[in-house]
Amino acid sequence: ALFNYLFANHHKGSFVFRLEDTDPERSKPEYAPDISESLASLGISNTNKEVWKQSERSAVYKSYLKKLLDSGAAYISKETEGERAEVVRFKNPNKTITFSDLIRGEITFDTTDLGDFVIAKSTEEPLYHLAVVIDDNEMGVTHVLRGEDGISNTPRQILLQEAVGFPRPEYAHIPLILATDRSKLSGRHGAVSVRDYRDQGYLPEAIINYLALLGWNPGTDQEIFSLRELVEHFDLSKVQKGGAVFNPVKLDWFNQEHLKLLSEDSYIDFVTKFVPQSVVEKVSADALRKILLVS
Repeated sequence: ALFNYLFANHHKGSFVFRLEDTDPERSKPEYAPDISESLASLGISNTNKEVWKQSERSAVYKSYLKKLLDSGAAYISKETEGERAEVVRFKNPNKTITFSDLIRGEITFDTTDLGDFVIAKSTEEPLYHLAVVIDDNEMGVTHVLRGEDGISNTPRQILLQEAVGFPRPEYAHIPLILATDRSKLSGRHGAVSVRDYRDQGYLPEAIINYLALLGWNPGTDQEIFSLRELVEHFDLSKVQKGGAVFNPVKLDWFNQEHLKLLSEDSYIDFVTKFVPQSVVEKVSADALRKILLVS
């Protein structure tokens, strides 16, 4: 989200927020507000304030499914695994797909290995690949920036774009954030949510600054950036290909530096939130202020 926000605003474009919630088993109602609130707390807001929810667009997907079925680009398949059911499969033309990744250069896939992949559980229930292709077109998306684990999704989506007659957006696959053991960062490595870090006393400005430099290098010695400065300097050509290791000690340093940039009043207001209430009640406001400024 951060890299999309920086890229869109650097080029005077629009950053749009879409909830890809077509899978009811993985999409719980409480997830959406938490995502929106976390982004807003970091200063990342979608340009037009509109949130696209795939779960509310079933009628749109149904119309495109019909077009694909009518044209012969997709067909209904009777499945025999588990309970007998009918799914919609895309008729794979078994061709080679090449696309130019804005970070990684040309990438080529032989789509034969994909087979006739499923694009909907039924004519009423589209799956991820079909939904995002339709939404990208209807939202006017020109650039898709996503994690490198999305590279394997791209050939399926390009095949669907071609079948429906949609233009192909530009793709850029950014490095994943890795733990110190170079495995993908996850809950087993400790705090991984924005809310966790805010509750621990990290400033939003520090979180943004550090995350921006995980995988992107401005090409200068400057390390401390405001969000406005990040927008001004962000350039996809300076995004690295390899995974970026998350270093908690470095995040501490960024937080320290951004705390120094606060005015005395702002510093006191922020730090007081993390002083035990029992301490606050025992000392005067002036005494607490002196203690915090000295510390």
